[in-house]
Amino acid sequence: MHCKEMGLGSCRAGGGELLLGYNGSLPNGDRGRRKSRFALYKRPKANGVKPSTVHVISTPQASKAISCKGQHSISYTLSRNQTVVVEYTHDKDTDMFQVGRSTESPIDFVVTDTISGSQNNDETQITQSTISRFACRIVCDRSPPYTARIFAAGFDSSKNIFLGEKAAKWKNPDGHMDGLTTNGVLVMHPKGGFTEESKPGVWREISVCGDVYTLRETRSAQQRGKLVENETNVLQDGSLIDLCGATLLWRTADGLFHTPTQKHIEALRQEINAARPQCPVGLNTLAFPSINRKDVVEEKQPWAYLSCGHVHGYHNWGHRSDTEANERECPMCRTIGPYVPLWLGCEAGFYVDAGPPTHAFTPCGHVCSEKSAKYWSQIPLPHGTHAFHAACPFCATQLSGEHNCVKLIFQGPID
Repeated sequence: MHCKEMGLGSCRAGGGELLLGYNGSLPNGDRGRRKSRFALYKRPKANGVKPSTVHVISTPQASKAISCKGQHSISYTLSRNQTVVVEYTHDKDTDMFQVGRSTESPIDFVVTDTISGSQNNDETQITQSTISRFACRIVCDRSPPYTARIFAAGFDSSKNIFLGEKAAKWKNPDGHMDGLTTNGVLVMHPKGGFTEESKPGVWREISVCGDVYTLRETRSAQQRGKLVENETNVLQDGSLIDLCGATLLWRTADGLFHTPTQKHIEALRQEINAARPQCPVGLNTLAFPSINRKDVVEEKQPWAYLSCGHVHGYHNWGHRSDTEANERECPMCRTIGPYVPLWLGCEAGFYVDAGPPTHAFTPCGHVCSEKSAKYWSQIPLPHGTHAFHAACPFCATQLSGEHNCVKLIFQGPID
């Protein structure tokens, strides 16, 4: 997940999204509509749409004629001879924001596949993205409480959503058409909101019309899951949105108002450094680097043995074998495990509390508060088209170890 500015706290139309896997900014910098955070503000003029006229078409030419009328529409191709086209009309009470891989103008927030460990750079090539070009749309009420709802699929440059013959689609008992996108849009609402007491919720799939379903047998199966009638597509503070290649964290304006700020995280960093933690072997003073140097290993950087949590300065001994280069023996307790540099988690939007940074994720070494570490350690994030696993929110690395995170043991100055 990714966030840069804390401007989301003042958003007036529901909230915003933070991309999981990026510790405060994209590797190549936030540029235009491609950035680590997208703030939703009330638009100067409403651009929302709502369903209106339904047409049952028997020829492709007639279907094309309707979808080219300049109105938004969703086309459901049932067979070569039959297409249902649902026209949408202007809705003065809502604003619509679209998310997807496409850089075309209808997309407000351009997302690309998250590479585990934030190793995505100009050299990293994704052979085939699983994120839809027009992945989803978020519709926000323009009046309080600015309720935000999520729908699968976004309108393209022709203002059309097209579900082909092979797409999962159906007619509901009340007569309206609905469907799912190829790899689906999954949502998980945490139990208890996004707080210290939060627990993981259940992953669901959102349909094109915003209904909630249990997950399909596989991500792109044609058979839909079961309708979950007592749940809605309304986004809550801490809701996770998975687009099959990138996972977004939704934070509301009110939620961000109660979240630690970038200044608070910087104050915690300075507080740790002011305590002058020392390497218990080399006795040299350790210090977390400044936030704007969060990717450069520095001489005073703290390192830790992630099996036991003992914090050291960098040293080159303790290797157990030539094959396992990162398996080291801790000189304090003889525990064997990964030995990595520690990085402060800089994205405040991922913290569930304002506690001190005392725990590190394993095996990446990102450090945050105990409750934040334990929260993310138990969240099963979608991985690929069928797997789920816990991952570090700051770099998207799959977590491992006994508890996915470890309490750090610092040694203070001897003097």
